[in-house]
Amino acid sequence: MSEAFNSNEAPEPVGLYPHSRKVGNLLFLSGVGPREKGTKKIPGVELSENGEIISYDIAEQCHSVFKNVRLILEASGSSWDKLIDVTVFLTNMKDDFPTYNKIYAEYFKDNQPCRTTVEISSLPTPIAIELKCIATI
Repeated sequence: MSEAFNSNEAPEPVGLYPHSRKVGNLLFLSGVGPREKGTKKIPGVELSENGEIISYDIAEQCHSVFKNVRLILEASGSSWDKLIDVTVFLTNMKDDFPTYNKIYAEYFKDNQPCRTTVEISSLPTPIAIELKCIATI
């Protein structure tokens, strides 16, 4: 059996899926981006009138996505220190990895889950980073 969870504090999913799903003592998070709840605003992103990215600040997006992950973990009965695996999707590894890696180290200095970071060509919304996480409960 599994149980789905949604946070009242994190941004709404952009499709038909829950924020997380508990199976046994594991919690699987759906992909989490840096959007703000209740808006289409993406911290650190400037968009043109037709929705194209004009500029973005990867540091601001990192802080926002880590905040959103924490909100989902806590709403689902887990916590930051119980993360065991993190997959990170970046749309610009060459330029963004050094900044992302530095900020990641600040957030994960006390808890060091397994991590995979991959570059992808795009994400469903105009963001530069998304996290897929597994935690214990």
